[in-house]
This record gives sequence, C-alpha cells and structure tokens, in this order.
Amino acid sequence: MNIYDIAKLAGVSIATVSRVINGKENVSEKTRQKVEGVISEMGYTPNVFARGLGLGSIQMVGVLCSTVSDLFYARAVATIESELRTLGYDVILCCTGNDVAEKSRYMQLLLSKRVDAMILVGSIFQERTSNEHIAQAATQVPVILVNGSLDIPNTYCVFCDEEGAVYHLVRALAAENRREILYIENTENYASLSKWRGFTRGCADYNIFHSPALTLQVPKDADAVKERVGRLVDSGVTFNAVVASEDLLALGALKALQNRNLRIPEDVAVVGFNDSILCECSSPELSSVDNKVDDMCRRAVATLLELIRGRNPPTRTVLTPEFKRRGSF
Repeated sequence: MNIYDIAKLAGVSIATVSRVINGKENVSEKTRQKVEGVISEMGYTPNVFARGLGLGSIQMVGVLCSTVSDLFYARAVATIESELRTLGYDVILCCTGNDVAEKSRYMQLLLSKRVDAMILVGSIFQERTSNEHIAQAATQVPVILVNGSLDIPNTYCVFCDEEGAVYHLVRALAAENRREILYIENTENYASLSKWRGFTRGCADYNIFHSPALTLQVPKDADAVKERVGRLVDSGVTFNAVVASEDLLALGALKALQNRNLRIPEDVAVVGFNDSILCECSSPELSSVDNKVDDMCRRAVATLLELIRGRNPPTRTVLTPEFKRRGSF
C-alpha cells in the first residue's frame, strides 16, 4: 500500500492526497473526509506513504541517464543538478546503460535510498516492450521523464515536439527545391521514431519521393558516418540535403562531403539536431534544431516542485523547438 493506492481508493489525484496530508486549505470538506476515511480504514499513517511528496523528505532526487559521455545527456544532467541544488535538493546520479534489467536495478537501488522522486533523462527510458519497472517505481515516488512520453500513473513527461520540428525542416528544404534528402539516424527510440515520423510526413505533404537508398542507420560515431556517407557519394548516389537526427551524425556527413569537394551549402545543405556545442565548432557552422534541452530540464524540476507543494501539474508538457539556421543551410 502506498500513496498511489490511497489516491486510487479515494478516487482523487495523488496531489490531492498530499494536500490532505499536509493540511492544505484548497481541498473541499467532502474530499478531505473521503481521503481521511481511506487512510483510517487502511490503517496507514501519513509518513509511511507521503515522503515522496514532501513529508519526511530527505531532500534527495534520483537522476538516471544512460551515459554522461553523450553531449545531450551531460547537458541535461548538469541543468537538472543545478536547478535542484538551488531548491536545496541533493542528487544521486545513476548511469544505467541501455539494458532494461540495469535500468530496473538502479531504480530499485534509488528506492532503497528513499529518494523523494526520480527523473529519467532521455527517450531511451521509454521501452518498446514493457515499462512495468517504471510503473512499479511510480507507485512509490513521482517519476518524471525528460524527452519522452509515457501514460503511467504518477509519471510526468516533459518533451519537445521533435516530430513537428523535422516536419517543418522538410518544408523549409522543399521551399528551396532541396528535394533529394539523405536522412541519417542512430537508434530506434522514442525520439528517433518521432523525428522519422516528422520526416516521412513532411515528404508526403510536400511531394518529395524519398528513396530507401537515402536512409542511413549508423552508429553514433562521426568517423563511421563519414565513411558511410563517403561510400554513398562514391557509389554515384546523389542528394542535395542531409538531415541527421543528431549533430554528431551531421558533422560526420559534413566532413565526408567536404572531402569529396562538395560545397556546403551550395551543393548540399546539412542540418543536425540538438543544437549542441558541435554546431559552432564546424566550418561552416552547422544548422541545427534546438530541442530545448535546458528548458525541458527546468520544466521537469518545476513539475517536481509543484508536486512537492501539493499541487497538480500537467502529466504532459510539450515544448516547441527552434530551428537555428547557420552556414551549413
């Protein structure tokens, strides 16, 4: 039995249970009596199940990401840690890798440390099979997912409209008659699938025929991309634009094209995704989609703060990306 069970039995939200426990005034007397009746009937004291929403808090949040060697994840973790520190919260960071069993193990570890909440960074935590390990953790503490979307009780999602971003990018390319587009991606997670949906939808709406030969799925390694794109050009395949699902992949493509004396952006426009520091390190500077990682992380912490205060934040927060046009397009 936990705070989610109490909320379910009373027919109210977890935030409402928290308001009753904390003696807040913004709860009707009828609702208050209903919640208190369930608490009394189940024989639980508030401190047992309310620690994740402010009572008995140890001021500690668990943050999970697959790795901090990735620029996106490193930036996200740094932003989250900074925001939580200003609120007086400490952070336990777990780098889980991509294995589901390891993710589940780290979640159980954090629960044993009695963290007040968990923040999961990246759509890599949105499994294509089962997310039962997240659902189980969410019965004990609030779980906030950054850059993904899950429909699980006591789970709050903050993400960017990456599908829409790529769709509008295809429209911009079509407007400049760049209709032969090489699409480069890394893995099939929620984020990459969203981008791919935006790309295919854009191609359909703007009458762009996308040949299967112009789709590359590659490792997250600039040299590997450079080699694959180089071989594609050498085989005689032509294209006048490159859209990559991450900046690192776009940078590898940029190098391959320049090594074959193709002019950027005159011959081929190149666009990445994430608007990382890599964009300003290339020549020409790389155009990219800013998926608002800092804003997503700040919103995630703000959502947690709303929960701690006994309020009822939205379960889904969607941010609008921004296209940063530079020398490569």
